[in-house]
Amino acid sequence: MPSSRQANLARLYAASALACLLAYAVPLPAFAQDVGDMATKVPSNSQMLLAADTLEYNNDNQTVTAVGGVQIDYGGNRLVAQKVVYDRNTKRMVASGNVEIVNSDGTKINSDHIDITDDFADGFVNALRVETIDKAYFAAESAERMGGVLTTFHNGVYTACEPCEDKPDKAPTWRVKARKIIWNGEKKTVRFENANFEFFGFPLAYLPAFEIADPTVKRKSGFLIPSMGYNSHLGYNVKIPYYFALSPTYDLTVTGSGYTKQGFLGEAEWRQRFNNGEYTLKIAGIQQQNPDAFIDTTAFPTTGGHNVDSGPAGDPNRFRGMMGTQGQFAINERWNFGWDVLLQTDKDFSATYKIDKYNDAVHQSAIYLTGLNDRNYFDVRAMHFEVQEDTPNGNPAARSGQQPWVLPSLDYAYIPDVSVAGGQLSLNVNARVIRRDDLDETFNIPYVPSPDVQRVRGLAGESSRLTAEAEWKRTFVTDDGLVVTPLLALQGDTDYVDASSGSLIAVNQMATNLGQQADMRSSFARYMATAGLEMRWPVLFSLASGSSHVIEPMAQVFLRPNEQYVGGLSIPNEDAQSMVFDATTLFERDKFSGYDRIEGGSRANVGLRYSGSYINGWGTNAIFGQSYQIGGENSFAAPDLVNVGAYSGLQTTKSDYVGLFGINSPNGFAASVSGRFDEQTFEVRRAEFKAAYSGLPVSLSAKYAFIQAQPLYGFTTDRHEVTLGASTHLAENWRVFGTGTYDLQESLLVKDGVGFAYSDSCFTYLMTYSQSRDLNTREVTKSIGFNLSFRTLGDFGSSTNAVDTIQ
Repeated sequence: MPSSRQANLARLYAASALACLLAYAVPLPAFAQDVGDMATKVPSNSQMLLAADTLEYNNDNQTVTAVGGVQIDYGGNRLVAQKVVYDRNTKRMVASGNVEIVNSDGTKINSDHIDITDDFADGFVNALRVETIDKAYFAAESAERMGGVLTTFHNGVYTACEPCEDKPDKAPTWRVKARKIIWNGEKKTVRFENANFEFFGFPLAYLPAFEIADPTVKRKSGFLIPSMGYNSHLGYNVKIPYYFALSPTYDLTVTGSGYTKQGFLGEAEWRQRFNNGEYTLKIAGIQQQNPDAFIDTTAFPTTGGHNVDSGPAGDPNRFRGMMGTQGQFAINERWNFGWDVLLQTDKDFSATYKIDKYNDAVHQSAIYLTGLNDRNYFDVRAMHFEVQEDTPNGNPAARSGQQPWVLPSLDYAYIPDVSVAGGQLSLNVNARVIRRDDLDETFNIPYVPSPDVQRVRGLAGESSRLTAEAEWKRTFVTDDGLVVTPLLALQGDTDYVDASSGSLIAVNQMATNLGQQADMRSSFARYMATAGLEMRWPVLFSLASGSSHVIEPMAQVFLRPNEQYVGGLSIPNEDAQSMVFDATTLFERDKFSGYDRIEGGSRANVGLRYSGSYINGWGTNAIFGQSYQIGGENSFAAPDLVNVGAYSGLQTTKSDYVGLFGINSPNGFAASVSGRFDEQTFEVRRAEFKAAYSGLPVSLSAKYAFIQAQPLYGFTTDRHEVTLGASTHLAENWRVFGTGTYDLQESLLVKDGVGFAYSDSCFTYLMTYSQSRDLNTREVTKSIGFNLSFRTLGDFGSSTNAVDTIQ
């Protein structure tokens, strides 16, 4: 009898699993091949090899009897038994006594009595037990195969759960019992009659009869596993996909989704494969029944709460749809061509209805051509970024119209196979053409346009740039271990800008605020030549037996002229807007993140690197250093349209100090702390701490981040938050976990969540609950997620989990 604990577990899972199992018959794995093919096909002209303790010949009855340790090998199949009787007249073999058949694919069939033909084709089995190569298990009181086509299992059982070694008679987590299982090898179907789905030994669902596709057929038309969910704007929903296997090279999936608030959503996805690639085409659409459900008066008070999803007042957004396509083809072994394109009736449809592959907050549509050969790399692509937001166009917070079209972007890199003057030469080419419809600017008073323009992140109009760069370097090692690397680099740019009149006005307003004179150029050319020298002196030593340490003083000097066309807001900055100076970028030759800005003036980088390992398995690493502007104009102190160098820590002659220290252990613990500190007061400007422990029964994680206010960069207050996470195993298969993020500046719990999970070799159950809070409106969003996963059967539940779990 099942234990009371098993009964409680079964009741707990039943609420989530019952609706799935009663509503839909899910496919089982390939016992049509693994079990039905006790009659496994064998190569022609195969010889049967027999070994036994004794052989008895009966010429009168035309039988041969093998007794004791019988083993028969035929065409890669093996039969082992205590006794085998072969009838020459009927060409059948009857095996008895601990019979085991091992097919050529590794499938094991165990029984006390098997009656099969001598070519392993047709047969009858009593007390059948089967273990497939992928650890799926079958059992039946008897099975028979007739005509090489139809296999019938009587009182059969199927599960993907491994039997318990200590208690082999214990019921598995789940299993399917059927009075009769019929496999039709001609129709490629498997039919279950009078079937019960059992959970921890308890019947959970009764299915009088259902039929599935023969799993030996990889592609066959039929229903796929449904899913369901809830959204406050859409209501409850059920999604049911149907798959059409139209050809070995193309198929179609049609999905119907019903939403209690918005009605029926239809989707269709066409997929086609070729010898050199594949592509997909997806369409979706809905006639919304209640667009007003999307109205949010808190977020959009000026429009009466109307937004993209609801449509404007008097013109509700009823029909909504999309079309998307993705593809990739290999032109040859070196070149690939592909695309990812999204078109939709409005900018938020795919995100609102979670259209698979197209529901990212920012979707990048692109058409590209790439090539890779040895040390050559080429990439050219046209791109557009779709910000999927419900903010109406015209609202200052809307971002979609400010996103550029990149037509195109080109990257080429080449490193010659042969050395040049004993060193390595590398060549890089980058080009881009950008067109933007709407000016992307920010103001000191959020969303209130005024002459107080703070930053111009993107000019309306067109701009283009072509950059070519060459770098040569060679490494020498002295007898004392000093590593010396001289470096030469040359970069040249040509740029063209056709900015709108509104953009020029915004640039002039920004220049006035900064006390600068705007000098926006329509075209220009510039260069940057660099001569550099890097010196490293790694010193290896040991303080105790089994430990080793490396201390490496390091210094770099780069001599170069001033950066051209900066200080007067002369050039746009599209690809170098991100600026993070920390220990990982201390020794970069050019610390800007893109080509639109070039670091100029002479600079020295000085620091110390350390790494250590210990006999107990622990390890440590550290970096500490500073950068110095030793000549010329400091590029990070020169303003540009996005104030990228402001508060970077590099804008002064002596930079802020940067450092990093990390430790790791063999028992699952790791931690690191990094920071940037004021070069005079050592005040913390930026800091991050991370620690994690992964073990049994507890796993923990912690993260703290702090960034000092950067008003000219758009952040008027300090930013610091802490995130904690924990997971603990309550029992062998049970786990409880939780996570939370707290904004210390706003005194707000930004998001939190808890969950629990059960997991074994054949079944996983996950339930989560989470909350998130908007920093501006303090609005709370709640979500619940669950997932049931039966190995070999499929998954059911939410498509995504509400909480980031810690393993």
